[in-house]
Amino acid sequence: MKDNNKNNNKIKMFIIVAVIICLIIGICILIVNAANTPQIEPCGTPVPSNNLKPNKPISPADLSNDIEDFTLKPIIYLYPTEETDVSVNLKNKDMITVSYPKYKFGWNVRAKEDGTLVDLETNRSLYSLYYEFNNTVNYKVEDEGFVVKGEDVAEFLEEKLAILGLTEREAEEFIIYWLPKLEANKYNYIRFATAEEIEQNMPLEITPKPDTTIRIIMTFKGLDSPIQVKEQKLEQAQRNGFVAVEWGGTEIK
Repeated sequence: MKDNNKNNNKIKMFIIVAVIICLIIGICILIVNAANTPQIEPCGTPVPSNNLKPNKPISPADLSNDIEDFTLKPIIYLYPTEETDVSVNLKNKDMITVSYPKYKFGWNVRAKEDGTLVDLETNRSLYSLYYEFNNTVNYKVEDEGFVVKGEDVAEFLEEKLAILGLTEREAEEFIIYWLPKLEANKYNYIRFATAEEIEQNMPLEITPKPDTTIRIIMTFKGLDSPIQVKEQKLEQAQRNGFVAVEWGGTEIK
């Protein structure tokens, strides 16, 4: 009888030990899985883990080069030397996602020297033409550009937009729109698209042809730490005669 009790006790102890071991293994598996699971932001977007080695300089090749689908907030200003009826045509019409005034087969406006526009279809007074569109150019992090702290973005844009040919009013509107997006990042990679890239992405035809056309598309990517890039060289723009100005931007995801 005593032997039976001893055997029963041994079996019970074995079962208890086995259960404890299984619980410990289960807890370890849960901890490992939790550590490897991406954090989820409130909007539901997974936050990728950073596999870069500490103290190693980050290069553009370390970053994702996927593009945002849209170029945001391109607006067009027109400044003729005298009141002029102007036709504005966007050649990749099918890529337009939103516009104001509504883009149908082109915009036809009466433009004044101070930039005031009158939509010839609705007779509404405007100060610019607005649209957004799907990108066809693969904007990405290049080996040239600028790396700017979020807190320094306003001063940076004031300097660079003046070089690119914007007036203080135009630059103010640009900065007001983009500043909240850029200041929210610790650092920003910023590059201004070339004239060839902009024209390929959305060919623009203005009639009569302006003496000066300034098109600015800022590409940018938020960064947690700076990367190594060559500083982009910008040429000083001159405004002469009938001037057309466009600006917009694309976030590289």
